Amino acid sequence: MTSDERMFFNTTPGALPLYEVLRNKLLTECPDTTLQVQKSQITFKVKYGYAFVSLRRMKGCPEVFLIVTFGLSHRLDSPRIAAAVEPYPNRWTHHTIVSEPDQLDGELMGWLREAHAFALVKEGVR
Repeated sequence: MTSDERMFFNTTPGALPLYEVLRNKLLTECPDTTLQVQKSQITFKVKYGYAFVSLRRMKGCPEVFLIVTFGLSHRLDSPRIAAAVEPYPNRWTHHTIVSEPDQLDGELMGWLREAHAFALVKEGVR
């Protein structure tokens, strides 16, 4: 893990262990991924960003949490999706709240693998 990644969690160190689990799973399952640490989010990308981690508070966030955002060609219908928007036709952005390591499960990782595949084939928007 880079020092930039660690610094991203300076204000919310309790969320770092959740991020470490997610990071390790994503880099294992999608080894072609690169990371970009920005002020408000960490981007996991291949051709385009496919998964994003932020700490912005949404309605329903517990004390320790990550917002895991990912893009797909379709809208998911799941109670785990805190918000979904279609900023461009057939490009859905989904936000999930992760507050426990067991929420980084097969279902979420499946969505993130699908987002990874989508990022490899979509054109245009970053």
